[in-house]
Amino acid sequence: MAEVVLNNVVKKYGDIQVIHGVDLQVNDGEFCVFVGPSGCGKSTLLRMVAGLEVTTSGSMKIGARDVTSMDPAERGVAMVFQTYALYPHMTVAENMGFGLKMTGHTKADVAKKVAEASRILKLDDYLSRKPKALSGGQRQRVAIGRAIVRGPEVFLFDEPLSNLDAELRVEMRVEIARLHREIGATMIYVTHDQVEAMTLADKIVVLRAGRIEQVGAPLDLYRDPDNKFVAGFIGSPAMNFIAARVSGAGQVDAAGLGSALPIAVRLPALGAPLTLGLRPQHLEIDTHASTHRVEMTEALGGVSFLHLTASSGEKLVIEARGDTVIKPGTMVGLRFDPAHLLAFDANSEIRLR
Repeated sequence: MAEVVLNNVVKKYGDIQVIHGVDLQVNDGEFCVFVGPSGCGKSTLLRMVAGLEVTTSGSMKIGARDVTSMDPAERGVAMVFQTYALYPHMTVAENMGFGLKMTGHTKADVAKKVAEASRILKLDDYLSRKPKALSGGQRQRVAIGRAIVRGPEVFLFDEPLSNLDAELRVEMRVEIARLHREIGATMIYVTHDQVEAMTLADKIVVLRAGRIEQVGAPLDLYRDPDNKFVAGFIGSPAMNFIAARVSGAGQVDAAGLGSALPIAVRLPALGAPLTLGLRPQHLEIDTHASTHRVEMTEALGGVSFLHLTASSGEKLVIEARGDTVIKPGTMVGLRFDPAHLLAFDANSEIRLR
């Protein structure tokens, strides 16, 4: 296996630049997830690593080799796409081994590699079936098996679970995590689902508009975001954001939360606007106050999400443990520890520390 190093890579389509000077190192054996909203450039960046998109400028290495100008077949990568792209007239075994067969491997070698991939993916009972006789999750496992038999240095996944239903997505997340542990390969995985990113990744790369916003371990990004975008994108439900102003030394006023809130960061000048961030699990209902109106309760059994509107008009979400249900229209108050507040510059959206 090998590390992947991107050095100031740029991608342009004519005059339109979609990837802006990305620098990144994915370590040998690491599971790296590219995450971001639709159109942020994550799939384009993955396809550049695969060689399916030409790199306009910058350089790219896989292991010790500069692969910037190499054809996809020479890069030592295998890609699993969103669509399974299986041959409908071939069996599972034939689909998995077809690439090896076309590159001149012997029947014995193909059979050995297919058997090993089948064992890893628990496909032994399906080798003689054709794709139409498989579920969506089984078809995706076959597509992953087709990548495994090639023995690549790097596995690339382009939103491989987006076509599956919710139950199968959870099942396949577990399968992919187990696969990574078993074979120890370098993997780069693209998704717009931050839950997938948090549960699978060793390293998350948050992208926006073709630029990297932050790179780090999942919990590091969750606990210590560099800016408002990362804070709002990582975590489900999303972080609450409340407009505020500096009201004194180490204090801010926020109509959606209260006045004279203490905050231990370096604040701008008195009266300067900023944005406060507070995660839903750090808020609690206070039934002895009436500053917020309950709009809706999402009761999910073990946890409930309460959607509130402050008297200032701002929207907030509270995560409550248990089967808490409060009727719409009920007025409540909030309790929270100010130590959990994050502050962001109102203009640049950079985290204040």
